[in-house]
Amino acid sequence: MRIFVCAHPPVNPLLSRLQPYPFERLREHTRDLRPNPALRPISLGIGEPRHATPECIRRALVEHLDGLASYPATRGGQALREACAAWALRRHGVALDPDTQVLPVNGSREALFALAQTVVDPRGGEAVVLSPNPFYQIYEGAALLAGASCAYAAADAQRRFRVDWEAVPESTWRRTQLVYVCSPGNPTGAVMDEQQWRWLFACSDRHGFVIASDECYGEIWCEGPPPLGALQAARRLGRDDLRNLVVLTSLSKRSNVPGMRSGFVAGDARVLRDFLLYRTYHGSAMSPTVQAASVVAWNDEEHVEANRALYRSKFARLLPMLQPVLDVQLPDAGFYFWAGTPIDDIEFARGLLQNYNCTVLPGSLLAREQQGRNPGRGRVRLALVAPLDECVEAAERIVSYVRGL
Repeated sequence: MRIFVCAHPPVNPLLSRLQPYPFERLREHTRDLRPNPALRPISLGIGEPRHATPECIRRALVEHLDGLASYPATRGGQALREACAAWALRRHGVALDPDTQVLPVNGSREALFALAQTVVDPRGGEAVVLSPNPFYQIYEGAALLAGASCAYAAADAQRRFRVDWEAVPESTWRRTQLVYVCSPGNPTGAVMDEQQWRWLFACSDRHGFVIASDECYGEIWCEGPPPLGALQAARRLGRDDLRNLVVLTSLSKRSNVPGMRSGFVAGDARVLRDFLLYRTYHGSAMSPTVQAASVVAWNDEEHVEANRALYRSKFARLLPMLQPVLDVQLPDAGFYFWAGTPIDDIEFARGLLQNYNCTVLPGSLLAREQQGRNPGRGRVRLALVAPLDECVEAAERIVSYVRGL
């Protein structure tokens, strides 16, 4: 009898379509460097909130540790869904049904990925998922592993980096099944205005695609009124049924709890019904302990205002320091500077790391070539997540570096 041994186990061939994550690519670009040992390392590269977790949330976690003894329900508890709906009413003026239009998730990242697996129909090989460019790479990975092709809508520097959806060809729109919107944008900080929402909603009605609005940065802004969210835009435009719209938000940036992995999705009840079915099998229910702390977080605004004030103080200190040497402006919202560099963005990041032990993320690693141009090239993302003194020191190093070029 002949025995055949398979040298390699079966692998999903779609995995081969994934590109390395931006931080992995940055490590490859800087592997040969020896950062200046005379300076302490400072990173503005990763958008991980570093402000203190509010005491009310820490206390709620400790007080509800008995929740660890129970299996959670995938749809979450009634108290959490009602807290999410109450926040949406306060923030966006939209009354959501907690039973059909709200679904807790373990942070917006996993939900952004999982939603594509629910929405996309890959049969026929024609499905397209559209995202901004530059973009959060989860959108691309979700599309590819759902069996779709990726298309991109470039951010327009002449329009404060708002995405030019209208430049997408009609032939692409006809194949599009899912559109990822990021507002406020990562990395650009741009916010979708009402006119853009009106156009995109009309396009969705025409072609039937689902809109996934990633709004995890929506509670951090520097000036003026709060950023316009998709729920609020839909209400203004008479779309009370929220058809083909799903909004995703998170406590990570809002409440400085990235390790808690807590957020929620809201919107079209039909889409959320199918999403709940998928998640029931996916095994992504939120711990009752985290749910209890999340209720406290969504119901409290005092800690959010204090958090916002910290970011505002950093923008106020750093902007006048950086503007004389970089092409940089105050973002609409979020906690990033999307700064233009005087030299190639990767070379800029390499030189800054080697000479000043300061890490920034090259913009070209956050984008894809589109019509012969990478819209992130020549820019770097500066995440103002470190304490104020570290951010100021990083800005001083950047100024010295640029002046020495």
